[in-house]
Amino acid sequence: MPVPPDPPLAESDPEIARLIAQENLLEHEKIRLIASENYASRAVMEATGSVLTNKYSEGYPHKRYYEGQQAIDQVEELAVGRLKALFGADHVNVQPYSGSPANLAVYLAFCAPGDTVMGLSLPAGGHLTHGHSVSITGKYFKSVQYGVRRDDHRIDIDEVRTLAREHRPKLIWCGTTAYPRVLDFAAFRAIADEVGALLVVDMAHIAGLVCGGQHPSPVGIADVVTSTTHKTFRGPRGGMIFCKKEHAAAIDKAVFPGLQGGPHNHVTAAIAVAAREAAQPAFKEYARAIVENARALGSGLAERGFGVSTGGTDNHLLLVDVTSKGVTGKGLAQALDRAGIVLNYNAVPFDPRKPFDPSGVRIGTPSVTSRGMGKDVMARIAEWIDRVTQKPGDEAGLARVATEVKELCAKYPAPGIRVP
Repeated sequence: MPVPPDPPLAESDPEIARLIAQENLLEHEKIRLIASENYASRAVMEATGSVLTNKYSEGYPHKRYYEGQQAIDQVEELAVGRLKALFGADHVNVQPYSGSPANLAVYLAFCAPGDTVMGLSLPAGGHLTHGHSVSITGKYFKSVQYGVRRDDHRIDIDEVRTLAREHRPKLIWCGTTAYPRVLDFAAFRAIADEVGALLVVDMAHIAGLVCGGQHPSPVGIADVVTSTTHKTFRGPRGGMIFCKKEHAAAIDKAVFPGLQGGPHNHVTAAIAVAAREAAQPAFKEYARAIVENARALGSGLAERGFGVSTGGTDNHLLLVDVTSKGVTGKGLAQALDRAGIVLNYNAVPFDPRKPFDPSGVRIGTPSVTSRGMGKDVMARIAEWIDRVTQKPGDEAGLARVATEVKELCAKYPAPGIRVP
């Protein structure tokens, strides 16, 4: 029987090949300030695109439902072992397909439909899967949402305590997606202990800062810690769960067979690669530079009259109210994209506008830091954002900024990007 042809992507599907090439160029030529994005290394992407995508491996190492797992078991054991060492965890599960499935596994492991859970509200910087009303987590469970204070936009720990005492939740989420300050895990632990709740920390945004020494670690404090493997951690698009040893069996059972079938082995390999990279001394310098860049960019914007939430940042992101500039977050984000600067519009605490056209933007520094850009570049970015804000409808002006951005980006090659 003749062997079927196996042409390269450019021949097999030129449309997809063209779009991939287009995205490759966009990621090279634009300044990417989306807080949840980053550049994965060439090694991480090679693992993600490897033959491991061919293999089906339901179960866990040495307890699979399929044969031929000699290499796969070792890959998963490497990923788990490296993460346990990196974060000091009792137990790690690397099979969740991403952060949201990892969070769903926590609910499945410890809650029954209708149980009470608590989390930071989405308008205050929380995540959909922490009990927001439009999420399955807000529909299947009784969700109690805490928020931030009006005067300084910081998490109101007194409100958390009051609500926990009143509602006695089964579990309390501590985690954010648009919050620029350090999280007080010990304070949440004390509240959870007082009301007999499980404490779950979602560190998806800050995992790289935690292992890089730039944010306190929740591992060992929380009962369970969930995370994505991209964002500041700079790995592939996947998920991971850390937990105390007494919860290991419940977590593993919830992931498989509770929610998923076979793990994505190519992603597991890439997580192992990312964990090895994060254990190198250079990663600590990278994590430090992320925070330094975010603070520098925040200062540059504040000096130009932008409303920087909480007055600054302790981590990788900024939340900026642009109302005083006479623009909306959505309008500014779209204008900046045309000017070669990519970020997302975002609600700010107590935002009077609708979520799809809010008052603010969210800005993150992981991607630009991965390119080697420093505080001097952050000053230029603040100036560019200000220029665009002043005349968001000036297409010629936006084009000039885009040209300047492109020239700058050419000086800072991005990891994993190969430009012809």
